[in-house]
Amino acid sequence: MEMTDEMVTCSSHNIYPIPQVTWATEPTAAQGAIENSTIKTTDHKGLFTLESTLRILGNISNRTYFCSFTSADKTQVWTASRKNQGDISQEEGHALSIPCIAPHSLQNFSLTWTFTLSSEPTVILRYDSRTRHTFNLWEGQAELDQDLLLLGDGSLLLHKPDSEEHSGTYTCTLSGLQSRHIVQTKVNITVASISVDEQSVQRSWWCTAASAAFVLFTIIVALPQCVRQRAMESRTASHRCNGAGLVEGGPHKALNTTASYVIVQHGAECNRLELQFEAQDGVTGSSSERAESFTVTSQADTKTEEEEKAEEPPVEGNDGLQSSGLERDGFGSV
Repeated sequence: MEMTDEMVTCSSHNIYPIPQVTWATEPTAAQGAIENSTIKTTDHKGLFTLESTLRILGNISNRTYFCSFTSADKTQVWTASRKNQGDISQEEGHALSIPCIAPHSLQNFSLTWTFTLSSEPTVILRYDSRTRHTFNLWEGQAELDQDLLLLGDGSLLLHKPDSEEHSGTYTCTLSGLQSRHIVQTKVNITVASISVDEQSVQRSWWCTAASAAFVLFTIIVALPQCVRQRAMESRTASHRCNGAGLVEGGPHKALNTTASYVIVQHGAECNRLELQFEAQDGVTGSSSERAESFTVTSQADTKTEEEEKAEEPPVEGNDGLQSSGLERDGFGSV
């Protein structure tokens, strides 16, 4: 059988005598709705070829079309059926079952699945009920249910279909001794949509990236300004320190020498230098005051030394007597 958008064609070759052709649909069509035309030809051996055509009734995906050839003595019947199912869409990564169910019970049958994308059909799976042998070109990607096969259900299960590799036309053919049933299905595997959780993760990632970019931009813009401002402050402080060290003469001359040394060694510590100036300005008065302070300090130091000597314990001699501090002669007498 062959099917187009408008016609279904059923043909048989090398038959003698001429068989009878009948059509049926499922669901059943109204009485008189099925109109067919049959063409008979014969070859040089006297064998007949019959080609019968039926007009499509209504929606093509809603019906299964049956064509039967019955021998003249009515002892043999050959039946073919075909159904073009509606398109199936599924999101990639999710399991998909493509239906293929025989219209009647079959014994000793074979099942063949073909896949067509843009070129010739490719056999992707074949099963023989007599040998229980299975040929699977898409091992790991597609499989059949062995228990359902015995009941005439040859549906194909795609585990994780891919939008590019598994979108196309699938044809299932169930063949018995005198019957053939064909089911054709167009499958469209769509690109997986982003889930709510993935959207939240992406939104969080973009927020984090935007925050990081903002911080980095702020650092890049602000850091040179901070460096320039710090350099200006350092130059201002350095000028202030140098100005303090250029004072000569007067009571602070010796002080300025010390300040210049501090500036050379610790130029950045201007605050410390200012504290030194303030401290010495508060303590140092005139030259006489410094001399008087020195005298008082010297007298205090002398007094402290005398008190320490007075508190030292007397040294004992060899005879156990206390020494007065004067030198002894060789016999121990003073």
